[in-house]
Amino acid sequence: MAMKWLEWAQKLQAIAQTGLAYSENPFDIDRFQQVQQVAAEMMATSSHLKAAEILDLFKQETGYATPKVDVRGAVFQNDKILLVKERFDGLWTLPGGYVDVGEPPSQAVEREVYEESGYQTRAVKLIALYDRDHPRHQHPPFEYHVYKLFFLCELLSGSPVNSIETEDATFFAEAEIPALSVSRVVPSQITRLFEHYRHPDWQTDFD
Repeated sequence: MAMKWLEWAQKLQAIAQTGLAYSENPFDIDRFQQVQQVAAEMMATSSHLKAAEILDLFKQETGYATPKVDVRGAVFQNDKILLVKERFDGLWTLPGGYVDVGEPPSQAVEREVYEESGYQTRAVKLIALYDRDHPRHQHPPFEYHVYKLFFLCELLSGSPVNSIETEDATFFAEAEIPALSVSRVVPSQITRLFEHYRHPDWQTDFD
């Protein structure tokens, strides 16, 4: 029950966003705006952001509310996995990010890996599709509901580079994983990716 407040707040935001997308009655619009305000205040109680800042984020989302899609690339070399160091928090994660509109997920992960690490790859398998909010993943609270897609990516070429978002790209052995940016990836997911790497015949994980 510890995270139910986040689930409730996300559902309230989704109801408000969808309602604002389809409502024409000014009284209904006002009510949905109030619901959106309540959702922002709920999230602000356990966030580094203020309610007004969260509300501004909500207002940028229009149309029917659906989960966002985040892709992460698992790139292996000599039994080591590629991680990039985030400039935002100085912690490590799998290269990846949100899928752009009109972009297939496999192309999105290949693009993200290249932009954040400098390595050219090819997505060869969807290892896992996880609900970020599922309790077993233990991600910290976040303003949006997100589906996370983890792809096994074959290393083709390239060399490590820094980017606007990242300041290092390094391959790590399973016993040497550095401190992770747990908003993006958690230790249990890294462990699972190594297990899939050692068992290529395994089927895709989900939820």
